[in-house]
Amino acid sequence: MEGKLSSVAKNFTPSSIQELSQLAQKCNAINLAEGFPDFPAPPCIKEAAVSAINNDFNQYRRVQGICDQLALTMKKTHGLNVNPLTDIAICCGQSEAFAAAIFSIINQGDEVLLFDPCYETYEGCITLAGGIPVYVALEPPQWTLDPEKLMRSFTSRTKAIVLNSPHNPTGKVFSRDELEIIAEGCRRWDCVAITDEVYEYITYDNQKHETIAKLPGMQERTIITSSLSKTFSVTGWRIGWAIAPASAASAIQNIHIRITDSAPAPFQEAALTALRSPIEYFETLRGEYELKRDFCMKLLGSIGFRIQFKPQGSLFLFSELPKDCLLSDVEYVEELIKQAGVVVVPGRGFFHGNESCNYQKRYIRVAFCKSGAILNAAAQKFGELINAKACPKILY
Repeated sequence: MEGKLSSVAKNFTPSSIQELSQLAQKCNAINLAEGFPDFPAPPCIKEAAVSAINNDFNQYRRVQGICDQLALTMKKTHGLNVNPLTDIAICCGQSEAFAAAIFSIINQGDEVLLFDPCYETYEGCITLAGGIPVYVALEPPQWTLDPEKLMRSFTSRTKAIVLNSPHNPTGKVFSRDELEIIAEGCRRWDCVAITDEVYEYITYDNQKHETIAKLPGMQERTIITSSLSKTFSVTGWRIGWAIAPASAASAIQNIHIRITDSAPAPFQEAALTALRSPIEYFETLRGEYELKRDFCMKLLGSIGFRIQFKPQGSLFLFSELPKDCLLSDVEYVEELIKQAGVVVVPGRGFFHGNESCNYQKRYIRVAFCKSGAILNAAAQKFGELINAKACPKILY
């Protein structure tokens, strides 16, 4: 069968993040690699899912109430007028919403701008659609956007730009000034902005997430994708959506139906309970994650990691290896698994630009969306290494 595989299938490699998570399971290691919470979802939404199953909401279904609630939220939070009947497509998680958005607008040879480093899924979707990823490097250590570099990246073939804010892996929240620059490029070159806003409620230090769709001339050229997964600790439910102008939303919905037909029906019902959560829920969520972020920053800082950028949002800490550490990111991760039984992600998997940049091999990503018990266990493992000096090349 190998000879029958498509060229796309042959060129796709396994996800390094999922491979590391599988390795963590096999080795019984502490998994700080994959960005899924290991603690329970809110009881009220679990009860809503159980109730939906018991009430036989188990067949193909599209819950219009999700669209109605999202439209209300977009108006209240961002001042956007969204028609719940025409402008929202319910999908199987943000990943499918993003893929369907790409498939709905990208033709063979179209260029799509991506900020580097970036989440690995984006490139795969663009490639499947026949598009060409074009990377615009964010400048370390603050991951700043160079306006001139961005504008030089637009060409007559540029069809879209992907914007993930809060950003995976760095934790950057794009500022209003940066959004204005990106919007100016979209308007000037008549491009679509496709956003990934799954961490929209997870921001720190009084940072606020803003969608680029609220800027002048942008709602009509923006496709917003998001989901329940991160905000409500239900990454396995696969309930996501795309919010877009009616023509794009219709195309995305049609692609979704051809591929998967329906998002999980009982979890759609439970989504209504989640989306109607009181403001106190989101405030508590931010506060708890901010404590976890600070705990991990202190932990990594204590063993020599250089943390020059404090995450402003998301669930990740993107940290530079200790200055005197001679290992690459991949070598470091391998040694950490062997010596401490802790799994993190080497940073180079998020970089796609100029490989001659040495910094691309000097970062690891740590997911801190874990229970206090798991984070404390990881801290203990690191402490044992320090006390025993079991592996100096990891620590110094």
